[in-house]
Amino acid sequence: MTDEQTTPGDPLDPVLLRPQVQDKRVLIGVTGGIAAYKACTLVSRLTQAGAQVTVAMTEPATRFVTALTFQALSGRPVYTSAWQHVESHDPQHIALARETDVAIVAPCTMDFLASLAFGRANNVVTLILSAVDRAKTPVLLAPSMNEVMWDQPATQRNLEQVRADGFLIISPGSGWQACRTEGRGRMAEPGELAAAVAEALRGV
Repeated sequence: MTDEQTTPGDPLDPVLLRPQVQDKRVLIGVTGGIAAYKACTLVSRLTQAGAQVTVAMTEPATRFVTALTFQALSGRPVYTSAWQHVESHDPQHIALARETDVAIVAPCTMDFLASLAFGRANNVVTLILSAVDRAKTPVLLAPSMNEVMWDQPATQRNLEQVRADGFLIISPGSGWQACRTEGRGRMAEPGELAAAVAEALRGV
């Protein structure tokens, strides 16, 4: 999944990504959806391109992909709890937020989106993001959910709210979903995510 060969012009090609991401500090938040497997490719390719990738995971996310997988791909500690130690005088979430040039949540589930819209800091990922100054550090969200969930009025309201709060949305596409249906709500592919991260870093 993370070792496939790239083709010329592939947005996941580490050579193409390197000018924008090398030595940049990228925080990737992973939440509890089946699309978490796509984050493995994103972490791998950004790391190969020279980015310093740190992964933070909600507890449900660890049921889809293990923290050990992301640690192996990034070569860095993976945060699954707000109580893990960070080499800093600041609390974990403050230190990680300050050490981030760009953050992306992929996948961003319906529940996680609601937490952001209501300003909740009830897990390690929302806690870190609560300390990110979005006026200086871009925070991208890659929604992933069933088409019916995507079309729910509550989801659309929450999207409007997080946009107003300064979050950047990577719109989902349409296609085959884990619920065995075709529809909108499928998380953007790793290449699109990598391109969005690179673009966001241009202004950092």
